[in-house]
Amino acid sequence: MQISLDNLLEELSGLETITNPTQVAKLSEDYAHFSPVLVPLLAGKVGDVVVRPSNESEVLRIAKTCVKYQIPLTVRGSGTGNYGQCTPLKGGVILETSRLQEIKWIRAGLACVETGVKMVTLDKKAQEIGWESRMVPSTVRSATVGGFIAGGSGGIGSVLYGQLRDRGNLRAVRVVTLEDEPRVIELRGDDVQKVAHAYGTNGIITQLEVPLAPAYGWAEYVVSFADFMTAARFGQALGNSDGIIKKMISVHAAPISNYFTALQSYIPADSHCALVLVAESDREPFKSLIQEFQGEICYEKTAQEASKGISLVEFSWNHTTLHARAADTSLTYLQSLFLNDPQLALVQQMHEHFGDEVMMHLEFIKVNGVVIPAAIQVVRFTTGDRLNEIIEYHESQGVFIANPHTYILEDGGMKTVDYDQLNFKRQVDPYGLMNPDKMKGWQIK
Repeated sequence: MQISLDNLLEELSGLETITNPTQVAKLSEDYAHFSPVLVPLLAGKVGDVVVRPSNESEVLRIAKTCVKYQIPLTVRGSGTGNYGQCTPLKGGVILETSRLQEIKWIRAGLACVETGVKMVTLDKKAQEIGWESRMVPSTVRSATVGGFIAGGSGGIGSVLYGQLRDRGNLRAVRVVTLEDEPRVIELRGDDVQKVAHAYGTNGIITQLEVPLAPAYGWAEYVVSFADFMTAARFGQALGNSDGIIKKMISVHAAPISNYFTALQSYIPADSHCALVLVAESDREPFKSLIQEFQGEICYEKTAQEASKGISLVEFSWNHTTLHARAADTSLTYLQSLFLNDPQLALVQQMHEHFGDEVMMHLEFIKVNGVVIPAAIQVVRFTTGDRLNEIIEYHESQGVFIANPHTYILEDGGMKTVDYDQLNFKRQVDPYGLMNPDKMKGWQIK
């Protein structure tokens, strides 16, 4: 920083700040430790001060101060991401959004919230009028709406509503710029993609309009199967069953279920299983489908029972990796999409080729109107070279890998520069102060 910390704090007087080194270090990290590749790359990367604004005016004041003294700024929600999205690579200010938690309004099908509102809080409020979020991460209890939009891609509910980037799944955002005179800009329609899933590299999201879905009573089931491919085909068949309303289809090859300590009294050891959220009113056709695939229900909760205590949501998506690593910290993960694989031939090939070196974990989602298996495989890590070999083999066979072992925006997902996001950054962050070194395209002149 080109200003002393004391002088910076004087500039920000009246705002809530944190300077304790231990706290600042904690608020400089997320769950990037899931990746043995990212751990050494992000080691020692910490901010200088954390600032917690309570309204948009305070965000503007922070932005103006950072521009004035050319201080890097990194925005943080609850830090539940996995790629170091909120880790400041060049120090500076961490803008933590937890005090921006006003629900502006909720009406049928739509809500307007400040960026720091927790997703569970939004859902509880929306459910009062019969609605809920279209999709949530497995970290729904702690994740913020703004953090999910800035760092996420989909989650529980994506089997019905697709991914966050799909048209209609984000209606509007307000962002604060880091220009010489910071502004508030409202983006609507397709323009929201300029800042969605951009890691906060090109605007401070302060407020969002997000669509809601009808709130069903979600019954929870764990169904065990004799072999993994039967479980996978059951998952695909359920995804394709338009007459059965479902929110989550999470399929796990053995021995993944052994890592689910809280469920071990229900799930037989070494089981291949599916964790499912289905509308309670569709219980009968759902159970008929289970019979067709000769599955065995080993865990069942009504919607009312499932609303209390632990939820199967917290064993799905990357919570699966969390539970696996609690048992064995040498485990890591991959993220894959099995596009154009309606018969699950590629899924079977990868499962049989790698065995339990790459334990198959599928999450069924909707892509361009078609339900497909995405995978968050649990990987037995040995070396970085072997991890790259595993990735390269998947890609050579036509499996799309969204690499979770990089903090670079473009290298993780689409593998290309998003020029709409890049050009927007050039407009609203001309000095490159926002979450620097995360957007590779910024180096393009």
